[in-house]
Amino acid sequence: MEHRIELKTERLILRPVEEKDAKAIFNYRSDSIANQYQGWIPESLDDVHKFINKVSPKIDIVDTWFQFVIIKNNSNEIIGDVGIHFLDTDKKQVEIGCTLDKNQHGKGYATEALKETMNYLFNKLNKRRVIGSIDPQNLKSIGLVERLGFRKEAHFKESILINGKWVDDLVYAILKDEWIEKRQ
Repeated sequence: MEHRIELKTERLILRPVEEKDAKAIFNYRSDSIANQYQGWIPESLDDVHKFINKVSPKIDIVDTWFQFVIIKNNSNEIIGDVGIHFLDTDKKQVEIGCTLDKNQHGKGYATEALKETMNYLFNKLNKRRVIGSIDPQNLKSIGLVERLGFRKEAHFKESILINGKWVDDLVYAILKDEWIEKRQ
């Protein structure tokens, strides 16, 4: 039986998404204004159940997404999620994304959750490179990854179709050595 992954910080618990999380996820993910830069905005609870069932139940499987929910440890409230896309066959690169309830913005929760996730990816799963794909208009997410030490590597023009509209894509990345160096 596989060990259940649970990451803990001072204020948060990150654990794999479960069916019972659907309503909480729908509550913050269905807000099309707050999540205007997201590639997936559920229109119904059924959409969330389908999403949860598509997520890999195991971490570190090539060409799958694995999803953690972000839980405030003082209230047990689900306030967001972190997605990890395991990209390549040598299993050394991942893409990461984070969604946070709009009522929890500006409190450092995304930074805290991503730092812990990055530590896990680099130190436990021995990943070499982590990337983030961000809409150039999403200034808060750009600021977040830059504070975490990511560098901008590319700007692709109208390369992603999101909600029926072609949008630009910024790719940010950080290497394991850079992450470790910034933490010393």
